[in-house]
Amino acid sequence: MTAVQVVEPGVYELDELDYFADPVPEGSLSTSGAKLLLECPAKYRWAQDHPEPHKRAFDLGHVVHKLVLGKGAEFVALDFRDYKTKAAQTARDEAYAAGKTPILRHELDAATEMAAAVLRDPLAGKLFNPNRGKPEQSLFWRDPETGVMRRARLDWLPDGSGRRFIVPDLKTAVSADPKGLGKVCHNFNYAMQAGAYLDAVRALGLDVDPSFVFVFVEKAAPFLVQLGQLDAEAMRVGRELNRKAIAKYVECRTSDVWPGYTPTPQVVPISLPSWAIHQHDLDL
Repeated sequence: MTAVQVVEPGVYELDELDYFADPVPEGSLSTSGAKLLLECPAKYRWAQDHPEPHKRAFDLGHVVHKLVLGKGAEFVALDFRDYKTKAAQTARDEAYAAGKTPILRHELDAATEMAAAVLRDPLAGKLFNPNRGKPEQSLFWRDPETGVMRRARLDWLPDGSGRRFIVPDLKTAVSADPKGLGKVCHNFNYAMQAGAYLDAVRALGLDVDPSFVFVFVEKAAPFLVQLGQLDAEAMRVGRELNRKAIAKYVECRTSDVWPGYTPTPQVVPISLPSWAIHQHDLDL
């Protein structure tokens, strides 16, 4: 538990470390926690007491967010080609230990171009306008059905001065091709995030009819930007998955039983993939 405590619903200015440490004394459920809970309650429970170590895969995204939003962990540019040498590894680890994000110089060049592409986009640039909102806002609210405290950290919280209350979320991506965004959103359960953020806005009385928009930016030149919005069916799926996760959270917390992949110890049947069996039969 962090030294900072949140006991009432509201919008808070929190350091990201305090947010991710969960400042709610009774515990709260985030979107990332909900996703992990649906995957495996035992993994969720383990993660509460064993914070995940730094992942290099997230470093570029953290820096892009910092450059676009103007807020977030500081970063350190390292003049190495990669992290294969001992010197590079030491510099990287020292940055992590100092609470900063290490980034190789050539990666910083790419991150700078990515951020510039987002901010000059005619739509995305308006959504992240510093005169019409605040970055990295932490929202806490109670689920009306269960009383569970939920939390979400929005990339950007608009001030409500526009015609629509639009919550944007920045995503770095290998490809922002619209044809593949549905699969991306499915793979990462982004509908759960969209649903949770809109729940937070409504529950805290910030807007009665908010919208949520993803801003995807590609990691390679020409750093294309694509905005996307989940349709009604996708949002329905997200809401239902969130309800399922909240119910599982209440169940596990009440019983203090956090099962693995199966509810009870059992031997499960294992089948080979159909394509493997088909290939085997062809080879006979």
